[in-house]
Amino acid sequence: MFFKKKKSTDLEIDQAFETTFSEASEEINAQLSGELYISLVGDVNAGKSSTINALLDEELVTVGAKPGETIEIQEIHHKENIVFVDTPGLDDVIKENSAKTLAYYKKSDVILFFLNAAGTVLSENELKTLKSIEKSNEDILIVLNKIDAADDIPSLVDYVEKQTDSRYPVIPISSRTGENLPALQDAILEILKAKSKDLLLGKELKDKNRIANNWIISAGAAATSVGALPVPGSDFVPLVGIQVSLILKLSSLYNKPISKANAKELIIATVVGNAGKAVFRQVIKFVPGAGSVVGASVAGGTTVALGHAVKYIYEKDLNLDINELNKIYKSFLKK
Repeated sequence: MFFKKKKSTDLEIDQAFETTFSEASEEINAQLSGELYISLVGDVNAGKSSTINALLDEELVTVGAKPGETIEIQEIHHKENIVFVDTPGLDDVIKENSAKTLAYYKKSDVILFFLNAAGTVLSENELKTLKSIEKSNEDILIVLNKIDAADDIPSLVDYVEKQTDSRYPVIPISSRTGENLPALQDAILEILKAKSKDLLLGKELKDKNRIANNWIISAGAAATSVGALPVPGSDFVPLVGIQVSLILKLSSLYNKPISKANAKELIIATVVGNAGKAVFRQVIKFVPGAGSVVGASVAGGTTVALGHAVKYIYEKDLNLDINELNKIYKSFLKK
């Protein structure tokens, strides 16, 4: 009976892998071929350009416009399908410009509303602009920049939150020193995640380690949930799907393409081979009262270990083969 169940499990893993690999690949390819628009709103001295340059770790946008200088709408393209839109605001004396600006706000995936912490924070005109924008798009992050040149930042944040009824996250940063930029990065990706566009921008950002860690934590939590299912075998498909998707996303994030055969070989040799077949599926889950707890722990732990092992290999520019992965995976599994 045990061996028949094991053969059935092997077939189940194969079928789950084929299905989930195709679905995950299609989802990632669709995301990477899509378009992403991020609008930048704020005075020319609010640090919009320096913030984008710091996030991308490259001089994508020219820094140095003079305060008060009139600008037109500027599309700043990064790669083929990521567009940062620098806008002059909605109070332009030329109505056609205001209408064009509003159209960009409507189609933006994220709007970064910049305030200068060292200046007049959220002036009457800035608040008016914000209220106009939110009628078209509420995916807004308020970026309180230049905190390195200001005092009592908590009070400034509190003031902005009160003036805006705490409708949007207020993120204090310094684009010059890099202070709190990871928090802004996380907030942007959180909005894009709901739109299935987090990978599209994530692979272009400077702090890939942080992005990868967030994905690994999320995958581990999801694996823990499906591993807690009390019915033997009921978590195979979703668990394999979580692990396959994680490997593919990490491979794309670090620009390290991986084949279907290689991905399958790695998962079977590590997570499925060590936990799925012999332990938490065939034995533990048949132990009354213990299966769901142990199954959840093993499912989550093996998924997290797999993610960290793959990330480590990519960051160290090592070869992602069975021997290398198995060794590193086991070291993370012990932790």
